[in-house]
Amino acid sequence: MTETIQGRRGRPTNEALAQTILDAASELFVELGFQATTLDKVAQRAKISKLSIYRRFENKEALFSAAIAAGCQQSFAPQALLEGAEGSVEDQLMAVGTSLLRTLLRPDVSSIEAMVMADKTSQNALSKRHYEAGAAHVIADIEALLRQLHAKALLNVPDPLQAARLFAALFKGADLLMIARFDQARVEDEIESYCRSAVAMFIAAHGRSDHAGG
Repeated sequence: MTETIQGRRGRPTNEALAQTILDAASELFVELGFQATTLDKVAQRAKISKLSIYRRFENKEALFSAAIAAGCQQSFAPQALLEGAEGSVEDQLMAVGTSLLRTLLRPDVSSIEAMVMADKTSQNALSKRHYEAGAAHVIADIEALLRQLHAKALLNVPDPLQAARLFAALFKGADLLMIARFDQARVEDEIESYCRSAVAMFIAAHGRSDHAGG
């Protein structure tokens, strides 16, 4: 789900500077909202020139998309599971599910989502960018993992895309996301048990009797 950041004129990219820009932009989008965040303010927060931003991002909308994608990459990387990771089916799905739930519980992630929903002026456009830069990549990565498990006859997933959506919904729909707003300690205590139950339910629906445990 990595979003490649390239210079607009083919110049070499300074990854550290790009990350500084993304960090500053993410902070401001949460603090001020999309409309009130300007590239001038991002440049001031990052202590760089606005030209440095334009060399890497075409406009504020592109910067917003990149900031979301970068946040997902840092906190959710199921692609690692597709590169020879060992463990049972349960272990792999637990790793993905736990990572996804912890990502959804992060204050900056929930704040970005709240900011998108609160922006009535650009809500449709922002929602589309938010989905494409975040959730769409997550679903695609889960789909790829389920496709592999199906090919190995470890799970019965004839429609991996639909199954990936349902798997993600088990975590996106967790009431722990609401509980976290007022009782973080309880959430920490329940994350593992919740994820294990969700994975067990998913395997029960898609598992093969001779491979269901791994």
